Amino acid sequence: MAQPLPLTGVVVTRDEGDRIARCLRPMLALCKEVIVLDSGSTDDTVAIARSLGAQVEHQEWLGYASQKNIAISRASQPWVLLLDADEWLEAPAQQALRALFESGAVDAADAWLLRRRAHFLGHRMRGGGFAREPVPRLFRRHLRHEIRPVHERLDTRGQRVAISGIGIEHEIARSGDEHWRKLQGHARLWADDQADRGRVALPGRGTLAATAYLLKHLLLRLGVVDGRPGLRFHLIQARYARLKYRLLRDAA
Repeated sequence: MAQPLPLTGVVVTRDEGDRIARCLRPMLALCKEVIVLDSGSTDDTVAIARSLGAQVEHQEWLGYASQKNIAISRASQPWVLLLDADEWLEAPAQQALRALFESGAVDAADAWLLRRRAHFLGHRMRGGGFAREPVPRLFRRHLRHEIRPVHERLDTRGQRVAISGIGIEHEIARSGDEHWRKLQGHARLWADDQADRGRVALPGRGTLAATAYLLKHLLLRLGVVDGRPGLRFHLIQARYARLKYRLLRDAA
């Protein structure tokens, strides 16, 4: 049996019982420890995680960035692999991650960008910016996320950042309605934060943002290759881009 890597797997959860096992099993096969920080699940998320061998701890919800930072702070290993509960590593990614450590190449950087591929309602995206989105999910344990209400980002200023070919699979949502509800919440958090910073939305800014999004992801990044599922996904995302600025205008 392969030895575990000097790696702490970190997952932040709430009511993810239907998909937490898919996320945790590859991490448990790779990592010396796996920490699940749960914010009050009412389903069987906690029971499943514990039965698989993860270390489960509780923390009331403090926000996306703060929640992840608390989980990272509890890591005992020098490296952290951070996944969301709706993400997972397939076999080639697991092999590539192990090779990165066993070759010693991992020490060439402080944070590694992994390639995240979106799955939308059963369709694995092949084009658009969500097909191979670079995200910093493998990093040394001293790193933390910038505190922001939504779209949290790992603070890599002054750090060595490298990109890998290791892939993360990401199930965007269980349904189109669920996805839109989540985006509405994100839009509100973003708009309130921007309004607090004194930003205002100029007339037509939302329409411009939506149009720019569609041009970028459907045409420049070839999202059209995903056909009808891809079109539906990108139209929802463009709607989200427009909603953010409408909410910002209303908050002024």
